[in-house]
Amino acid sequence: MSEPLLFENDGHLVTLTMNRPETRNAVSEADMIDAIEDAVHRINGDASVRAVILTGAGTAFSSGGNLKHMRDRTDMFAGKPAEVRNAYRRGIQRIPRAMLDLEPPAIAAVNGPAIGAGCDLAMMCDLRVAAESAIFAESFIKVGIIPGDGGAWFLPRVAGLARASEMALTGDPVDARTALEWGLVNRVVPGDALMAEARALAERIMVNPPEVTRMTKRLLREAQLTRLDSLLELSAAYQAIAHTTQDHQEAVRALLEKRQGEFTGD
Repeated sequence: MSEPLLFENDGHLVTLTMNRPETRNAVSEADMIDAIEDAVHRINGDASVRAVILTGAGTAFSSGGNLKHMRDRTDMFAGKPAEVRNAYRRGIQRIPRAMLDLEPPAIAAVNGPAIGAGCDLAMMCDLRVAAESAIFAESFIKVGIIPGDGGAWFLPRVAGLARASEMALTGDPVDARTALEWGLVNRVVPGDALMAEARALAERIMVNPPEVTRMTKRLLREAQLTRLDSLLELSAAYQAIAHTTQDHQEAVRALLEKRQGEFTGD
């Protein structure tokens, strides 16, 4: 069987490709969960990585859970309620925990349908570029289950509560253009331009000081969780670090000298 997740390192950019087109890149299997979690740990341990692109092989971004396994009550869907609960906690729920901890900015390059947990996985990224063929569906209700992978936490933070409620309570799909209007994605492009557009967006991020980029992402994440006074304290601490970096000094010099800065992460 093929590797569930392809890991491509190109300079400061890592591209992760879910590589199970035969299941439309379902993310409920243990090997895919392990691979995503391992990739996050690997990336976080490599200070040279400045951005990540996540996409899917084939025609789908991700179909979410494996419907055949649901039908047959196998894999993570097997057993009594307590066993299924623990399977979620020890299985697919490791993905949102890992994605929330991913330090460099992540761009979802949504090449096709992003369904159920696949939709939620796209929302776990910081930015989203969608092909014109992309479809987003928070469709758990259509198969008689709830968003068990953290979608009820991530989706409202991207789309707002009203749009998230409409998606989750109807289960209806949203096409790429509607997703753009609703703020689910940053831009929509023809399918053959998707990866180039995602890379161009990554390059706009990667020209900035890498450690400050990671800290800025963390502040944006923490702002969704904490009180203002707590966030201000964390901001002051991060700012104290930023002001003492060589990259800060280089950034100031580059602006004054009207040139592009060259940043090393120091």
